[in-house]
Amino acid sequence: MLNAEPQDFICDFCHSSWAEDRPMIEGHRGSLICGPCLSMACREVLIGGGGVDARNGVGCTLCLQTNPVRHWASPVDELVVACRECIERSARLLSRDTESGWIAPTA
Repeated sequence: MLNAEPQDFICDFCHSSWAEDRPMIEGHRGSLICGPCLSMACREVLIGGGGVDARNGVGCTLCLQTNPVRHWASPVDELVVACRECIERSARLLSRDTESGWIAPTA
């Protein structure tokens, strides 16, 4: 994308634009999850053991797989989900990016 602006990068889960205080991590085919959504997903699925069951035919927005694991559903669109594996991977990768300022939530 030529001349991309921050408002061109939208979190698939909350529809917020990228900003200095809203780091994002990319999944397949340009899907994005922002730091605040990733924090909510971590708290609900990884720490709290919650989330939703995999739905027939609804794949993870980040990896496009239909894994039979717990998912975190977008607060804006229940058909936009992140699987446990992508939440773990995204949290690990974003926390390694020291420039992002994102810190994985803890129990």
